[in-house]
Amino acid sequence: MLSASGISKRYRAVQALDDVRLDLPDGEVVALVGDNGAGKSTLVKVLSGVVIPDQGVIERDGDPVRIGSPHDAQRLGVATVHQDLALCENLDVVANLFLGDERRRFSVLRPIRMERAARELLTSLDVRIRDITVPVAMLSGGQRQSVAIARALVGEPRVVILDEPTAALGVEQTAQVLDLIRRLRDRGLAVLLISHNLADVRAVSDRVVVLRLGRNAGEFRTAESTPEEIVGAITGSSAS
Repeated sequence: MLSASGISKRYRAVQALDDVRLDLPDGEVVALVGDNGAGKSTLVKVLSGVVIPDQGVIERDGDPVRIGSPHDAQRLGVATVHQDLALCENLDVVANLFLGDERRRFSVLRPIRMERAARELLTSLDVRIRDITVPVAMLSGGQRQSVAIARALVGEPRVVILDEPTAALGVEQTAQVLDLIRRLRDRGLAVLLISHNLADVRAVSDRVVVLRLGRNAGEFRTAESTPEEIVGAITGSSAS
């Protein structure tokens, strides 16, 4: 559905990305891995419209597109859940889900309609939150991550980018988020998972793309690869 090729980006003396390629088909979880400074964050910013590359082509369903701003990315069906989640913790789940996209009629908010839509969305994702009218600050880390992911789906995207979604989560909360990622794939979405946790990557991804020093360093079918092969591509200690 979304593909990028020849993506390059330089910051003065630093070549952050150099001729990078990435394919994100519908109904597949692609993990993007690499050491610090490998270029993962820059590539995510390019795909989400935060950074404009110096060179390269991005295609949607085979047609070249320009992603010059986050609005362009959203319009093209690309939703990004950043590591900081960007939730308003003093607002409840419903308000966070529809923040900036409130349901209105003649400029009047429709809270009942938004609450009903929120319950339907969370139920479809099997996200269990007992009371969606409580402030997000009262939820667990896993529940907050689930709310952030669910909010990304309000605009009905085709690509969801998840930046370190299990960072700082406990074992049970991590399992909940990984289950949610699988459900995104089951809905036919293309999912890009950025993670340092290879156990999580191997648990949910279909493919693993490795970046090293701003370049493609390897691509693996998860089920057909070993952790040692992936680590070797990350560190540059073996050919891939």
